[in-house]
Amino acid sequence: MQIGPYQLDNPLILAPMAGVTDRPFRLLCKQFGAGMTVSEMISCKPELRNSRKTQLRMEHGGESEPRSIQIAGTDPILMAEAAKFNVDNGAQIIDINMGCPAKKVCSVLAGSALMKNEKLVAEILESVVKAVDVPVTLKTRTGWDEKNRNVLNIAKIAESVGIQALAVHGRTREDKYNGEAEYDNIANVKSRILIPVIANGDISTPEKAAFVLKHTGADALMIGRAAQGNPWIFQEINYFLEHGKKLAAPKISLVRDVMLQHLTTLYTFYGEYMGIRIARKHIGWYCKNRPNGDAFRRFFNTLETTELQQKHIRLFFEDEINTTKAA
Repeated sequence: MQIGPYQLDNPLILAPMAGVTDRPFRLLCKQFGAGMTVSEMISCKPELRNSRKTQLRMEHGGESEPRSIQIAGTDPILMAEAAKFNVDNGAQIIDINMGCPAKKVCSVLAGSALMKNEKLVAEILESVVKAVDVPVTLKTRTGWDEKNRNVLNIAKIAESVGIQALAVHGRTREDKYNGEAEYDNIANVKSRILIPVIANGDISTPEKAAFVLKHTGADALMIGRAAQGNPWIFQEINYFLEHGKKLAAPKISLVRDVMLQHLTTLYTFYGEYMGIRIARKHIGWYCKNRPNGDAFRRFFNTLETTELQQKHIRLFFEDEINTTKAA
């Protein structure tokens, strides 16, 4: 899979997720085999560029190439300016968000709401492509709703103006994350355009990854929610695609060590106060399917210091290790 001058190590990409794919999580997913990661969505509004939230979302020091930054907005001029601003600050690929189904995004006609206005889509894409000398990619959905699946039109527009890769989440905006992903529609897009197509939606296991690649003919896969609390999914999928068999589940001690490592980077990146709070949602994902995970998550959310958070993660896994040995 190649995007512009960048040859990816493998066809697995971490999806941009607001409030999730910050630098600590991107680095962790790269460590476990993601071929590329994409930043959280950054607004094109110039008045937000100096906010702490935007500055943190733009931070990609220490990340390997290529550094992909996602921008969102509805004004072609502001989107072009945002693209240039991010390139000037180290972005090597600009990704345009036309896939987010969140109400607060779509209510201002950004994200997947843009699919309603193909003329504006063309203006935004052309404006951004002309503004920067790095590859521009697009993430979209299959359409606005069941009666308006216009992803193929959007794909052809994207290809015609110079977009260099297209990621398609196999649902409409109306679907949000409900129902099953529409892999047939992704396959149809792939068969009708020449630029690389990245399949996204419900890719949660190595077997599903192999199926989606074969069924859609996609050039790559984008993994989103399945990576939350599970960064080693990239390692597992890569192994399955290469060897045709499953990699053994990560040892309990590895899961513990990854969690501790992740928390340490959160504290450093955000500072202790915010790091502690952001750690809570990640621990909820890590412990979701573990023995007594729900009870531990509720208890963990009451802890107010980094020392206590790390201490109780160690104790939680010590109990699980001892229980496993006893069995």
